[in-house]
Amino acid sequence: MRSQAEQTQVLTGGKARPAASRVPAPSRLGRYELLHQLGKGAMGVVYRARDPRINREVALKAITLTEEFEAEELEQARVRFFREAEMAGRLSHPHIVTIYDAGEDGGVAYIAMELLRGQHLVEYTSPTRLLPPAIAIEIVARLAEALHYAHQNQVVHRDIKPANIMFDAPSGELKITDFGIARLTDSGRTRTGVVLGTPSFMSPEQLQGRNVTGSSDLFSLAVTLFQLLTGQLPFRSDSMPGLMMKIAQEPHPRACALNPALPAGLDAFFDRALAKEPAERFETGASFALALRDLNRPCKG
Repeated sequence: MRSQAEQTQVLTGGKARPAASRVPAPSRLGRYELLHQLGKGAMGVVYRARDPRINREVALKAITLTEEFEAEELEQARVRFFREAEMAGRLSHPHIVTIYDAGEDGGVAYIAMELLRGQHLVEYTSPTRLLPPAIAIEIVARLAEALHYAHQNQVVHRDIKPANIMFDAPSGELKITDFGIARLTDSGRTRTGVVLGTPSFMSPEQLQGRNVTGSSDLFSLAVTLFQLLTGQLPFRSDSMPGLMMKIAQEPHPRACALNPALPAGLDAFFDRALAKEPAERFETGASFALALRDLNRPCKG
């Protein structure tokens, strides 16, 4: 059983509540025929579904807005949901899941997206199932380039973690999912409301309720890389206050000490990628990816 600090949380006004998924199991949503449930996330359920209009199978994420938001927040949440779905739907990148459609049926909002092959990267975070370092590093470099593209389009994911990344080893297909809950970095809007994320992967500024930019996504991606390479998280605690203190104040472990087979220079990379202040990190996903690909020498014992 995961500790409180490792569970996905929904933070509202600085207080955490356990994520809930209470979406009913109808036979269809809108025009989509629901075939079976694929899984549950922090907010909603994902189904394998079929679009009978064009006979295409899709992944359909369904969120019961009335159960996730208070009555006074409901309309704002509905507007935000469709605005963010529209923005995410404009993203076209080989490593970002394609969104086809969004709608609402009986108080259940849904997003239809491409049905992906492979497994979540969570499958490769166990110490006994780690990918070869060169492959893990290249995967994360590609993800950083995808985030660079999203950030250029004013979309911040806010919940980058292995469970939101699909990888199909035989084909090499790699996709970031769940952009439907992204918040937009539109300086003309007030950033209030729900902050969604998994605490162990969140940046100091996100945990503290400060302004979140693309730099926060890159921090979360660095945490993901650390786990893929070492089989453990850089910041761990059995309590939320303890985890928040470690992420905000304490240094991360030396990756090469945990796995001496890692490339030389990786510790220096993590020092920058996991810096407490956004200004001290890599400026863009492109520079993050470039720095990773420059690491090609094994650590010395």
